[in-house]
Amino acid sequence: MYKLLIVEDDAVIAKAIQRHMEGWGYGAACVEDFKDVMQAFVSECPQLVLMDISLPFYNGFHWCDEIRKVSKVPVIFISSASDNMNIVMAINMGGDDFIAKPFDLNVLQAKVQAMLRRTYDFAGEGSLLEHKGMIFDSSKGLVTYEGAQVELTKNEMGILSFLLEQKGKIVTRDKLMERLWKSDSFIDDNTLTVNVARLRKKLEEAGIEDIIQTKKGIGYILA
Repeated sequence: MYKLLIVEDDAVIAKAIQRHMEGWGYGAACVEDFKDVMQAFVSECPQLVLMDISLPFYNGFHWCDEIRKVSKVPVIFISSASDNMNIVMAINMGGDDFIAKPFDLNVLQAKVQAMLRRTYDFAGEGSLLEHKGMIFDSSKGLVTYEGAQVELTKNEMGILSFLLEQKGKIVTRDKLMERLWKSDSFIDDNTLTVNVARLRKKLEEAGIEDIIQTKKGIGYILA
């Protein structure tokens, strides 16, 4: 089932869209906190975003640009500000389509259906993980934080993925070695230490400091 994220501050319109789309078998979530739309985007991991332009705190252009830094998910703008300048701006900021308000919900549904059909051969699983503003795309091995981006190796990806999956828990060195090399035998213990050190260095390059903490004699935990 495809999931949609509705970024619309008019609760009546947002809920109407949500009910209509759910009636057609889609999952649909409405953003509640307009200070941090990216938090909702990462947690919901939608296959399509419906984005208003006029929003509290930051406008839809800003959030579309932020989404484009980490994802190519289709974004359809929905707005009463349908003059040519706003339409051009929406497309230039990474939007895929523009629907002017007021609109017929059946027309919106048809546009959404067509966009999803063009974009996906099948419904893919979400690949974004978030922790304190850091966004990790496990399908591409990319970490993004406040606009900075670093690329991870296979082992670095494995370490970060495991730590993110086990947020709040200590991950032992043995478990990490089993995860990375499918066995804790015949692997030099220093190899893991080197890989963790390299991962920390890359995260620091992106401005993420002290996020991986060492529990001496045991393993590691996310700060």
